[in-house]
Amino acid sequence: MFIKKGDTVIVITGDYKGKQGTVLRVLNKTNRVIVEGVNIVTKHARPSQSNPDGGISKKEAPIHASNVMLVDPKTNEPTKVGYRVEGDKKVRFAKKSGATIK
Repeated sequence: MFIKKGDTVIVITGDYKGKQGTVLRVLNKTNRVIVEGVNIVTKHARPSQSNPDGGISKKEAPIHASNVMLVDPKTNEPTKVGYRVEGDKKVRFAKKSGATIK
């Protein structure tokens, strides 16, 4: 997958189109990502020993990786990701500006 944990991405389609956030988690088997502040759902928790009050909490739900694009570190615009070999390392780079991505 071309997106890694810690990357800044922008949502390109769906209800949260245009929102930017940091990738909190990558789910490789289902090709989904969890982005900070995107696709917020409410979870109802019944009272338990660890949470005696129960209640309603909000958390991020996964969205499909095809609905997000990496943000170019130079231009702050959505970009595709490419791979190239620099020395003896394979690195990711932004196709729009050519900048190496950490």
